[in-house]
Amino acid sequence: MNKPLRRIAIFCGLLVFALLARDNWLQYVQADTLAKHEKNRRVTIERYSQPRGDIIVDGKPITGSKVTTSASDLKYKRTWKNGPMWAPVTGYSSQRIGASQLESIDDGILTGNDDRLFFRRTLDMLTGEKKEGGNVVTTLNGAAQKAAYEGLKGRGKGAVAAIDPSTGAILALASTPSYDPGDFAGNTDEEAEKFIELDKDKDKPLVNRALRETYPPGSTFKVVTAAAALEHGLYDDIDGKTRSPLPWVMPNTTTPLKNEGDLPCKNASLREALRVSCNTVFGKIGADLGKDKMLETAKKFGFNSEQFIPVRSNASNFPEDMDKPQTALSSIGQFETAATPLQMAMVAAAIANDGTLMEPYMVSDLQARNFDVIEKHSPKEMSEPLSKENAQKLQEMMETVVKTGTGTRAQIPGVTVGGKTGTAQHGVANSKNPYAWFISYAKTDSGSPVAVAVVVEDSAADRGDISGGGLAAPIARDVMEAVIKSKK
Repeated sequence: MNKPLRRIAIFCGLLVFALLARDNWLQYVQADTLAKHEKNRRVTIERYSQPRGDIIVDGKPITGSKVTTSASDLKYKRTWKNGPMWAPVTGYSSQRIGASQLESIDDGILTGNDDRLFFRRTLDMLTGEKKEGGNVVTTLNGAAQKAAYEGLKGRGKGAVAAIDPSTGAILALASTPSYDPGDFAGNTDEEAEKFIELDKDKDKPLVNRALRETYPPGSTFKVVTAAAALEHGLYDDIDGKTRSPLPWVMPNTTTPLKNEGDLPCKNASLREALRVSCNTVFGKIGADLGKDKMLETAKKFGFNSEQFIPVRSNASNFPEDMDKPQTALSSIGQFETAATPLQMAMVAAAIANDGTLMEPYMVSDLQARNFDVIEKHSPKEMSEPLSKENAQKLQEMMETVVKTGTGTRAQIPGVTVGGKTGTAQHGVANSKNPYAWFISYAKTDSGSPVAVAVVVEDSAADRGDISGGGLAAPIARDVMEAVIKSKK
């Protein structure tokens, strides 16, 4: 072979080698990536070629699938039962937009593509069964969710979180205003426009306020400050006098901390100070303890950490860099203190559970389509913010709030209820309508089945009518009552 032919042969050989290498690279190295690529239309068609698995509440599905009526090559689209009520729990699953919350996190189970379903898929291939998605079984209580959602409707913006204190299981997670995920579950331009409208809405209906909004907690935070006072030994007798002058001038300032009205706060006991909600008593407790002890207690309750239930909840905030006046304000739920409704439900739950905070969660089981359990959640202890003795003292204080204090509208006949109201300042110089808060728990002969946090952003109400006891406590009462009745 002459030299030119040899060069051509070598060049052609290199081309064949490159082609083989590229082919093997695509088929073996990049196969999985290409198969899952968002622009691979075959993957999308396959994804919607069978019904999606269901999200389960109280043993019944709150979701479904139906055949797409448009001339689409995507056969099935998602449906919801009472979509606006359940959207804060399920999230959405849209052929055009994608998915969120449980619909996204557990997408592999719901579509049947999760690796843990491999054996099930193999059996289906052998028996000729069509592939179907598995189920996500939640801890939610349908009656409690309905009470929460119905209570919030017409109140403007707001949220409710309810927890089983003994396990951490989430019983209700409501947010308003809400949306219907079915409005944009398909793949049409009209449905895409509907999503864009919701996304641009100033009231943020797509946001789960129970998990993703942090609010100044106002006086509901005083139960955390009371816990810090008991745990760090500042006070041990909840009926003894505190060292709380009136007026009380914040340290290193000439500014007195004011109470909301002419309240009996001078040297008031912890029980009385919580009953009437004394800013001076709890502000001074925070200043006396100092930022480090206050921060330690707040963190034990879950502040400054994200929660994953498995949907992510924003971290609530207790400031780490404060002077004494700022510590005093933070200790009554002002300055930069901010909390999600889930966080404040966790606070109430830890107190109701004799000082033990359980890790919050809202998925109990993941199931294959034949109901075989492929993953089961086990309750886990998260922390111990306060001792059993001190938790029971704080329970007495919170129960007095509901019996004769600011939380009387949360009373349930035949049930012991503990609670704390809060009316949190909002806007520059408190110029906007405040947020109405209420945190609580219910106690029966068999224990404490539920703890609740409610926040109401009632922009339509007269400012003088907004209070945690007036707006939020009745919603909390209805949610607690729904849980108790469902257990009978």
